[in-house]
This record gives sequence, C-alpha cells and structure tokens, in this order.
Amino acid sequence: MTDQIAMLKEFDKQDMASWTRKFIDDLETAFQHDLGILDDDDWHGILCIGMGGSGAGGELLSTLADNYAGLPIVNWRDYGLPSWWGPEWLVIATSYSGNTEETLDGVTLALEKGGTVIGISSGGRLESLLDSNEEGHHINVPAGQMPRSAFGHLFGTQLSLMWTLGIFPAPTDEDLGLMINRLRDATRLWDPQQGSTLALKAAELLSGSDIGVVSSSNLGCVSQRFVNQLNENSNVFGRSSVMPEMSHNEIIPWTDEHPGRRTLVLIKSDLAELGNKKRIEWFEEKSIFTHKLVIEAVGSSLVEHLLYVAHVSDWISIMLAVSNGVDPSDMDAIPELKEFLKEGQ
Repeated sequence: MTDQIAMLKEFDKQDMASWTRKFIDDLETAFQHDLGILDDDDWHGILCIGMGGSGAGGELLSTLADNYAGLPIVNWRDYGLPSWWGPEWLVIATSYSGNTEETLDGVTLALEKGGTVIGISSGGRLESLLDSNEEGHHINVPAGQMPRSAFGHLFGTQLSLMWTLGIFPAPTDEDLGLMINRLRDATRLWDPQQGSTLALKAAELLSGSDIGVVSSSNLGCVSQRFVNQLNENSNVFGRSSVMPEMSHNEIIPWTDEHPGRRTLVLIKSDLAELGNKKRIEWFEEKSIFTHKLVIEAVGSSLVEHLLYVAHVSDWISIMLAVSNGVDPSDMDAIPELKEFLKEGQ
C-alpha cells in the first residue's frame, strides 16, 4: 500500500486518482440534477456528437439503445454531420470544455439546418451558441476537471437525459440507489487508498506488453474506452476487439505463436449473448499470450456492467501510468496540436 501511495504522490501531479475516486459521487449528482427538459417521443433518432473523453458516453448510449430503446442512437466523432442527418433527429452535443472544434462545427450546422440541439458542457462557446438559439438547450456540468475524469458528470447527465426523454426505461429510485451502492463497493475494492492492490497487480500484467482488450459486443464500447484510457492516462498503445466479429479475423494471429510479450485483457459479461459467451470460452482456451487479465462485469443490468468496467479500467490505467513513472494527467501532444490548428486561422 505504501509503495502505491508513494507512486501516486510522486507521479500523479494533478491527482487523477482523486477525480476517479469521485466518479460515483459525480454520477449520483448528475442523476439528481433537474434537466428542465420535458419528454418528447417524436424523434426519428438521436445523433450524439462529441470527441475524446466527452464523446465516450455517446458510444455507451448507442450500445444501450440497441438493447433498450425504440429508436437508434448514433455516435458521431467528426466535423460536420453525416449526410443522412435531418432535423427530425435530435442532436445531443457533449463537450466538457464547451470549446471542442469538431463538436461546435456539427452543432452550428445542425442549428443552421433547423435541428434541435441539447448541449452538455461546463460552459464555453457551446453554452453561448445554444443560449442564443431558440432550438438550443444547454445543460451545465461542474467545471475544473480533465474531460476523461469528468465521465461521471457527462455520462450521468446523458443517461439522465435519456430517462427524462423516455428513450430508455427509467429505473426506480430503489434500483438506482442499489446500483450506486454496488458501484461504491467497487470503488473501495479497487482504490489503492483503501489498501487494494488489484489495480496495481493488473497494471503489472500490462506493463511492457502488446495489449489486446477483448469483449463481447455488448461491452465493446467500454472495451474501446479502456484502450483510450490506456492511451491518455498510461501513454501506451492498445487495441480493442469484440466478439463475434473478431472470431472471423483476429483470432488467427491470437492463436498463433507471437514474438514478444503479449497480454490479453478479457472483459466478460453474464449478459452477453450465449453465442458470444461460447466464442469467448473457445478463444480463452485457444489463444496464446504471455499474461491474461480477466475483468468480470458486475451488476444487475447492462448499464451497471458498463459503468463497472469503465470505473475499474480507469483505476488500472492510472496505476499502469504511475508504476511506469508516467503522470496520468500529462498529455502534451493534444494541447500542442490544438495550438497548431489555431495558427493561420
């Protein structure tokens, strides 16, 4: 425990661990927030716009829509809008800073074309843009964090919005409270400050390896988010693959001898399709790897499984960073690119 805390104090310069520790509190705050929006079931679909950590929630909403909703939710991570978009599709734009270039570009275009946009941010140009347009509605979240550490605020607000609009069936207060309590238990189970070595031991399996994160399709969105957190927090490469698609291609190199160190991260869910469970069972037996890390999703619903895996993977990525002497908050290349893009504008 002492070594873990010492590493966090030395390398976690902006205290990413503390923000991660507050994840469940942030979720609960978002769930209790009065959004000031009435339900509306006239939409043909929902287009989520967002980039980086602010765009992760749209992937989870899309997955949940495939299981719960009566309309599609598509996540768009680019400039502009898809060619098929029309104003009968609600736009939900998420940018923690409110100043994300690609997101603002899509929002501006949607408003020009007569669309309705609900924005989620801590302020910035997104808030100003929506407040000045009668087809815009803005929802504030607390400022002062890195976007990827504000996932509880952002996704909690998105999920609450889906319940308010009647897109997803809303849980009872009792069920929601039970889910929050189970997620708090997960925090205590994985938090180094609570004496847990689970995240550090997992990080040791990943260190110095080619990392492949594999899940069933229902958890593919958090599998990819795990890889994104490894990129941003841990400064390492990783790849995400899902069953059943990868059983038609990527299982070939996984079941062949491979030079070098290779770690398989297997994310399992008892809510996966039976066919995917069987494919993962076969893959786990036949694949060749140096180390294996298995994360079993916990909870009584798909929402809870997604939140659990997202939270656990945050702890692992932070401990991988500090155990390698890396500041999990340091990402110089991203602001450097933004400054480069400003030149000549």
